[in-house]
Amino acid sequence: MSEDVVRALGYATLGSRLKRIGEILQAQTQIVAAELAGTDLPTPHNPVLAALDRQGPLSIGDLAKALGQSQPGVTRLINKMKSDGLVEASASKQDRRVTTIGLTTKGKALVAHLKETLWPAITLAVADACNDLEGPLLDQLAGLEEALAAQPLSSRCKDKPLQAWDSLQTPPEDTP
Repeated sequence: MSEDVVRALGYATLGSRLKRIGEILQAQTQIVAAELAGTDLPTPHNPVLAALDRQGPLSIGDLAKALGQSQPGVTRLINKMKSDGLVEASASKQDRRVTTIGLTTKGKALVAHLKETLWPAITLAVADACNDLEGPLLDQLAGLEEALAAQPLSSRCKDKPLQAWDSLQTPPEDTP
């Protein structure tokens, strides 16, 4: 068996390690989305839908800030989501030169469905995978990788009652 170099190099490859864990979580979330929510929605679209649901229509720049992602990356996501009929662009009510992105009726219906299925299931499954983590960061990352390998999110979701989405999230921040 070959050495896990990313793990062995510790903090020197922390970014690669976090990216790898993120990819594992996204892939496992995609499986749960298909099994539980009956959707093939790409996992990266979930935070966009949640941001627009929580904050209402946003400019691409504000959406990029809300997600902590690059504007070009968010623009690509939005273009795909527009072609899927989930979001729409319109002129801002405050400044007609600014385009805002909002949820379509189809997007709102999907968000309502995800709030009842996928989002609570993933929240509870990831919390379960993180339950026993303690100690230094690198030990916790190893524990999370091992937990996800031993029991993927899809098996952590099976036959578990779902909580209301609103009880599992932090309330939106008030913005000035």
